[in-house]
Amino acid sequence: MIYLQLFLSFLRIGLFSFGGGYAAMPLIQEQVVISHHWLSMGEFTDLITISQMTPGPIAINSATFVGIKIAGLTGALVATLGCILPSCVIVIVIARLYLKYRSMNMLQGVLESLRPAVVAMIASAGISILVTAFWGTVDAVSLNGTNWTLAGIFVICVILLKKFRMNPVAVMVLAGAAKAGLAFAGIR
Repeated sequence: MIYLQLFLSFLRIGLFSFGGGYAAMPLIQEQVVISHHWLSMGEFTDLITISQMTPGPIAINSATFVGIKIAGLTGALVATLGCILPSCVIVIVIARLYLKYRSMNMLQGVLESLRPAVVAMIASAGISILVTAFWGTVDAVSLNGTNWTLAGIFVICVILLKKFRMNPVAVMVLAGAAKAGLAFAGIR
């Protein structure tokens, strides 16, 4: 039964996550944290962090991670298969249709209309992760409850990425080292 739940949950994620990995995050959160309670919000944030540090798409890495946590190696295979199956089928069908109808104005209009929805899904996922990082839960958002150490690390990372155009992997390593060093020094 758990294999079927894993397969169907990640099949939904794979079927409706238009726009790539970041757009899939709210769908993954809905299935994994809210609907099935397989992970807490903190574990979900860790999952996204781990998925960013490992090669491959976020949704597939998430499926593999959740599958292993819930039902071992077989669960990972089932969840990953559920996640990639819709993409494989849809890409084959769309590629054939696109090659045949690519010059149609209606098709171009449909593709353009999907862009704002994808941006909204990415923004929603980013805000959820940001709130979890700085305040722990959505209910605890307050100036007093802000984790200023993490907020400072966040600002420094944004500056390193945008102004100095540092490699994102190097920024992630530096952020982890900074937090570990602060924790070792006893700073929250």
